[in-house]
Amino acid sequence: MNKIKTIVRKEWAEVFKNRMVIFTVAFLPLLMTAIPLGIIYGTRGMATATAGTTTDSGLPSEMTQSMCPSGLSGRDCLQVFLVSEFMMLFMLVPVVIPVTIAAYSIVGEKTTRSLEPLLATPITTVELLIGKCLAAVIPAVLATYAAFGIFALGSWIIVANKMLLMALLDVRWLIAIFLVGPLLAVMAVTFSLMISSRVNDPRVAEQVSMVVIVPVLAGFFGQVAGLFVLNKQIISIVALVMLVLDALLLYLTTRVFQREQILTRWK
Repeated sequence: MNKIKTIVRKEWAEVFKNRMVIFTVAFLPLLMTAIPLGIIYGTRGMATATAGTTTDSGLPSEMTQSMCPSGLSGRDCLQVFLVSEFMMLFMLVPVVIPVTIAAYSIVGEKTTRSLEPLLATPITTVELLIGKCLAAVIPAVLATYAAFGIFALGSWIIVANKMLLMALLDVRWLIAIFLVGPLLAVMAVTFSLMISSRVNDPRVAEQVSMVVIVPVLAGFFGQVAGLFVLNKQIISIVALVMLVLDALLLYLTTRVFQREQILTRWK
């Protein structure tokens, strides 16, 4: 455990010297929080003006049933729907931030000539990868939780209708943020570490690693297009799939990371 803590501290000392990383960790969560809060603020008059009515929202019935509890007006349901569409982009935070950190992790150490001394230490491959994984996952998860906390606080301040507030902070988003979010971060990091251990250029590692944002964008555009509705059941299934995928990627990353081959191939 002490070796893993040492790796984490070492990674943070190096990574957070980079202003771009600090900018990504700070700016992206704030941007993804500002979008749904802006929607809530911009549509608050529309929602309260029709509160207590049964105005049709124009949404398909399956969307209304899955997103809106009984008692909300059609306009309130429309507000919940609009916020939910952009909340999918919120899930980019635990993906993009760790990719920015982890993609540089292995190949960057080679370019700075610090990889050979690190691999010569009596640390196991598993300990090394866990340390690097935690160093990237922890800032991403903390940033995601902090951003969601700001969103929840902002929603509580803006929204007067407490039933609408509970719909906006539905359990499906709690599952997505507090369970799927960390699993997405682990997926992004393990994939990035695997790529980083196989390429020789940090820019290539980061560009290839960005492929992991495709599933999140696919979920966003799929819901916008009306192909599916992200309800509690679907998000729970996604969490189970992510758990299995993370375990598989951790195994593959450990298998791909061969100390001797990495050193000899990069000399």
